[in-house]
Amino acid sequence: MIRTTFAAAAAVVTLASSLAAQTAMPFALDWKFEGPAAPYFVAVDKGHFAAEGLSVEISEGAGSLDAIPKVATGAFPVGFADINSLMKFLDQNPGAPVIAAMMVYDKPPFAVVGRKSLGIETPADLAGKVLGAPPPDGAWAQFPIFAAENGLDMASITVEPVGFPVREPMLAEGKVASVTGFSFSSTLNLIRLGVPEDDITVLLMADNGVALYGNAVIVNTDFAAANPQAVTSFLRAVAMGWKDAIADPDMAIEALIKRNPAADPALEKRRLQMAVDANVLTDWVKANGMGNIDPARMATAIEQTKSVYQFVNAPDVSLYYTPDYLPSDGSLMLK
Repeated sequence: MIRTTFAAAAAVVTLASSLAAQTAMPFALDWKFEGPAAPYFVAVDKGHFAAEGLSVEISEGAGSLDAIPKVATGAFPVGFADINSLMKFLDQNPGAPVIAAMMVYDKPPFAVVGRKSLGIETPADLAGKVLGAPPPDGAWAQFPIFAAENGLDMASITVEPVGFPVREPMLAEGKVASVTGFSFSSTLNLIRLGVPEDDITVLLMADNGVALYGNAVIVNTDFAAANPQAVTSFLRAVAMGWKDAIADPDMAIEALIKRNPAADPALEKRRLQMAVDANVLTDWVKANGMGNIDPARMATAIEQTKSVYQFVNAPDVSLYYTPDYLPSDGSLMLK
């Protein structure tokens, strides 16, 4: 009896020591707990973070720019944000301790979503119409590049600032002809609001001349310098979460619904699949693995940004993105 009690006590001490040894890495998302967030919850539930010695709590965000100041100030060591907005943030705040460490949306979901019944089928149709755009929206931030690449005069478009909660309802009610947003978010939100799917036009910016990358895992560089292995471990667990979610989307959505019971499982499964097919599992990622970037494409993206944004400081990709923390054990291959 004494021996059993001692063994149980020893087990408790060992478990407590293990938990105490875990590195806390709270993760700031860009948006709500919807389908594309499921892989991160999979990484929690399947123990990928724990196996790497990490304790990860995931917080929802309020837009593609939201996580940048959270990570730059050190409130969160890691986050998920639009790399193009990060470029501008670092240009305006040189030396801020934040950098992208893992590309996730190799093909960004930035889109203009409109309704055919309101006259929107091609980029040219936006002229003379009302466009609803939330000011903190990542897609809106890149709209000037989309306009320039498609020969659109920004002055010919009436831009109405709208809040995220009313963006799709206003389009559903015909108060605006189109909105900026992530393709998988705005499209499925409109369908949920009763807009016929064949009335929805999705103008994906990446299919209309925009070479930009999308959202990436960003990291506080002070934290990364002090905890390089923890950052690499975090990125490995993220890749494993995505791989598991791709292999079993039903399981991934179950993990999501635990955190957001009010969500529609079928809708969120479709949203996740849209993100996988169009944004994450691209031909580049299939060939090269998740997380890295094509330097030539990134150079083009910077040039496109320069065409609509005047950099205060000379742009340098090494200020915005580093591959130094990516794991090199093959875990980034999703297929």
